[in-house]
Amino acid sequence: MTPTYYNMPLIIAALGWPYVLFAFLVGSIPFGLLVSRAFYKRDIRAAGSGNIGAANALRTLGPRAGAAVLLLDALKGVVAVEVAAWLLLRVPLALPLGGGEFTIGYPGRAFDLMPVAGIAAIYGHCYTPWLRLRGGKGVATFLGATLILSWPAALAFAAIWLLVVLPTGLASLGSMLAVVAAGLTLVATSPEYGASGFLYAILCAFIVILKHRENIARMSAGTENRLRLLRR
Repeated sequence: MTPTYYNMPLIIAALGWPYVLFAFLVGSIPFGLLVSRAFYKRDIRAAGSGNIGAANALRTLGPRAGAAVLLLDALKGVVAVEVAAWLLLRVPLALPLGGGEFTIGYPGRAFDLMPVAGIAAIYGHCYTPWLRLRGGKGVATFLGATLILSWPAALAFAAIWLLVVLPTGLASLGSMLAVVAAGLTLVATSPEYGASGFLYAILCAFIVILKHRENIARMSAGTENRLRLLRR
């Protein structure tokens, strides 16, 4: 019997869990901690804000460490989405039903699961099982995943981040606003992702803002650390 093709989010979610698990595990790699221990013989969690992300690496270990952690954390988002898309386009998932075959192995399936893989990578970074569910704030991994999902959204992220951080030095504020702007841009410019695109925008903004709640409190008190990118 000829396979029948469907595009049903619930069935895709049920059959696509291996891709989501893979993305979560990729996102869970604590590169900030690995870089600090391997090259600086320090535990980044014991310095600065205690966060394993690029901003804390920059402040406590220097520009090279900050750039390395930023690149590696962003790469997690890139790999999670790219590999999931590659597998989805090439490895069919089939479920036998009543002597026939229920198949969702066609390109539209990739558009449904690519944003979900991005979400999984970002949450894996924020709640890595290797550090007792403690992790970073998800911003760099979000940027990497967004770059693959929608370059206009990634461009919006970069533009808003720079527009906020260059004059104010508030990287946390720039990151939160940039994630929201990127999510809105992705939804507006990439309708092919459908409901998964909305889910990506909402859940990513939620987790990034949630992980910045201490920064929000410090900004309210006027004690937030400032990042001087144009410092001479």
